Order: sequence, then C-alpha cells, then structure tokens
Amino acid sequence: MIESVLTRRGASVKKKVTIKTLVSVAIIASAVLLPQLVHLTTGAAGGVKWLPMYLPVLLGGCLLGFKWGLLIGILSPVTSFLITSALGSPMPALTRLPYMIVELMVFASVSGLFGGKIIDNKWLAFPAILLAAVLGRAVFLLMTFALESVSPLSFATVWAQVTEGLLGLLLQVVLLPFVVMLLASLMKKN
Repeated sequence: MIESVLTRRGASVKKKVTIKTLVSVAIIASAVLLPQLVHLTTGAAGGVKWLPMYLPVLLGGCLLGFKWGLLIGILSPVTSFLITSALGSPMPALTRLPYMIVELMVFASVSGLFGGKIIDNKWLAFPAILLAAVLGRAVFLLMTFALESVSPLSFATVWAQVTEGLLGLLLQVVLLPFVVMLLASLMKKN
C-alpha cells in the first residue's frame, strides 16, 4: 500500500526507502513489544493463545508489500529473540525460532502480495490476511511434521499450540482487515 501511494505521489527512491525503513522499524518494534505486554498481562501461555507477534507482521505485509514484508517476517522473531535473550528470557525459544521465522515469512509475504492492490480495493485486506494466516499455520504444521524426527518439537505439541491459538488468530483475521482498510482510506485520502 505504501509503495503504491508513494509512487502515485512521485516520491523519489530515497524517500520511498526512508519511509518504508521507518515503518519497518516501527512494525518490528511492535512485534517485539506486543508479545512482552501480552506475556505480562496474561502469563506465558498468552503468547500461544493470542499470537501477538503475528498481528504487526501481518500488518507489515499489507502495508509494505512482499519484499519488505518478507524482511519483517524474518527480522521480527530474530530481533525479539536477540533482545529477550540479552534480558535473560529468550522469546521465542531457540528451538521454536527457526519455525517461527519461516511461519512469519509466509504470513508477511503472502499478505504482502496483496499490499499494492489493497489501496485500490480495500476489501482485499480480508483474503490477504486470511490466506496469509492459513498458509502460515499450514507451513508451520508441515515443517514440524517433516522435521519431527530431528527436531525437539513434536507434531502433537505443535498441533496443540495451533489449536490453542485459533481464537487469537481468528480475532486477527476478523479485526485486522478493518485496520488495514482504515489505513488504506487514510493513505488514499491524504
């Protein structure tokens, strides 16, 4: 969405990169801080239930498109892991980190594929986020199943986590498109 708006306004490449970098940093910071807030208020199980890192990553894909979304999907869990490890409580756990990187890459890149079109058709926010969520979770499950013999994560454990997170994901799939639509309207207007 941001790329489309900036292109229509004749923004230079430097200005586009600067704006997208600033938005990316804000989204990655949100992806680090939001899980911390959820864990403080709901306990350790809150992350699995409400999936707070997914929200900014999905938003980032819609706003910034495929390439920048892919970068956000990679950097969000890595940044969170590095910062929280330095503080003594790594989040996500190291065993979960590679899975989360791949899953969030799918979330952000799939929602990002719709990014440029959402500005012209706000309703595309719904399939963008739904498809990203379904494919991201499916990739997580498939990856766990394929690597179960060499991974500390069992498919049964991951399946339990996925089912526990259904409410959080459902809320994001239902509510986040309205946020994206509002942002699209504001960007188009201004």
